[in-house]
Amino acid sequence: MKIAQVVCAFPPYAGGIGNSAFEIGKILATRHQVVNFTPHNLKPWFKYGHGAFLPQLLGKLRNFDYIYLHYPFFGTAEIVWLLKLFCRRPKLIIHYHMDVKNSDWLAKLLSLPDWFIRRSLFRQADAIVGASLDYIAQSKIKKYYRRHPEKFREIPFGVDLKKFRPKLINRPTDGSIVARAQEIVHYINDKFIKKDRLDLLFVGGLDAAHYFKGLDILLKALAEMTTRPWRLTVIGSGDRQKNYESLARRLNLNKRIDFRGKLAETDLIRAYQNADLLILPSINSNEAFGLVLIEALACGVPVIASDLPGVRRVFDSHKQGLLIAPGNAADLKKKLEFIFNNEEMRRVMSLAARRLAEEKYDLKMMEEKLMALYENRSHT
Repeated sequence: MKIAQVVCAFPPYAGGIGNSAFEIGKILATRHQVVNFTPHNLKPWFKYGHGAFLPQLLGKLRNFDYIYLHYPFFGTAEIVWLLKLFCRRPKLIIHYHMDVKNSDWLAKLLSLPDWFIRRSLFRQADAIVGASLDYIAQSKIKKYYRRHPEKFREIPFGVDLKKFRPKLINRPTDGSIVARAQEIVHYINDKFIKKDRLDLLFVGGLDAAHYFKGLDILLKALAEMTTRPWRLTVIGSGDRQKNYESLARRLNLNKRIDFRGKLAETDLIRAYQNADLLILPSINSNEAFGLVLIEALACGVPVIASDLPGVRRVFDSHKQGLLIAPGNAADLKKKLEFIFNNEEMRRVMSLAARRLAEEKYDLKMMEEKLMALYENRSHT
């Protein structure tokens, strides 16, 4: 089948929507012909942030069997809606990533057409995909979900467990249980025993589009923990990076924080493997899942994340990590102190993190669900 994937962002731009679209495209391309349409490979008539007006898509999309629309995509979702209004073909699958809380008046103005057509657009969809139905049930399309639950499919994101894995020592070649047990013991000793400090990790975009990631909340919490032995690595880049660096200096944290920018995948994996804890202190429902959470879990790293719809279902609180109140630096400090004071719990969480990734977030599971979505509908 010919599948048109329509998305507002795509690698090398850093971001969850683009990264997930890249992985989904790779999966679908193993059995189908996939063409990606983004503002980067077309010439938008108008562009603002991640929104783009691409009327040329009306002609380009008509000959596909399926459109896989990553939503939100202001300015282009309207084009897909217009096409479906007059054409039964192609079929439409919408991947609902997140609600959008626009932070300025122009973004709110540009989102008005989308608000007007949203109900009709989702009615035209043959299926609606979400990484978490817990998120969908609390989102801006919750009423439609309640009326038509049969249209919705939960397909959690996945990670390549062969790449994202703990930094285990003396990996056995014979696969014996004894050798595996020895490997785990070495790993735990290397990661936890006689360690002077906790290595903390934040991974996320540092641009205006990712304002909701909550790095400022993390910095304010750490400013109250200067007597504790910790070091923070920040991975990500964007137009607000200098603002965060300035905040770190004002809080007298700059000597304990390493802003590393955007990293290649191998370096990113190494950063996960060297971390004791990943922190995702998102402040609102623009955060719907948190791909970095499952990348960390796959590397055996416990997590702290905000108690938000979708995010709160990625892991089990007190088993692989802890939940915090969104936007609450005091609660984050409290949970960090709890982690500092419970070394044995960190060990247990680390092992449970990898186990959860193997049970729920293997990329192969995502592949099976995506393929079933198309193959089941190709006969209808």
